Amino acid sequence: MKFTFKKLRSALINTKSTENVVAATYTGAIIKDVEGVPFAIAETNVLYAGLSELAGYHYFKTITVGTMQLKTFKGAKLIIRGTDFSLDLRSDMEELESESTTGSDRRLTRIDFELDKEDLPKISKERMESIELVAKKNHILFSHIEGGYDEGLSTEGLTEASTE
Repeated sequence: MKFTFKKLRSALINTKSTENVVAATYTGAIIKDVEGVPFAIAETNVLYAGLSELAGYHYFKTITVGTMQLKTFKGAKLIIRGTDFSLDLRSDMEELESESTTGSDRRLTRIDFELDKEDLPKISKERMESIELVAKKNHILFSHIEGGYDEGLSTEGLTEASTE
């Protein structure tokens, strides 16, 4: 069997560019199928987010739709980096699990993060540069900040109906 480094390199480069096109198509399909404006986009995951307050405590609610599959009892961490700050947020629950979405191979993961009141103004498209979600073996870097947070964040119609 003969091969040359030129052919091998060419095959690897074509594979990488094909993977990039597939990933872009995958996230594009998620954005088209899910109502609302995405907060941030990674290679194969889309992050939707909203802010909420309950009894004086503030939460940054996130829904990740894509290839991330998670089941953990150790919680998650969200690292938000901005022009002049870095926030390290912990999930409000330790037990987290991804759910199947209706009619596709996507997974949906809901995670709420505790947020201090003084950090609320930092959660804006203009101030943030990247978001990193760390949970178990998942390290997802959302580098494309798309829009603002959605106050009416909902997963209605996304997940399988409960069969209890």
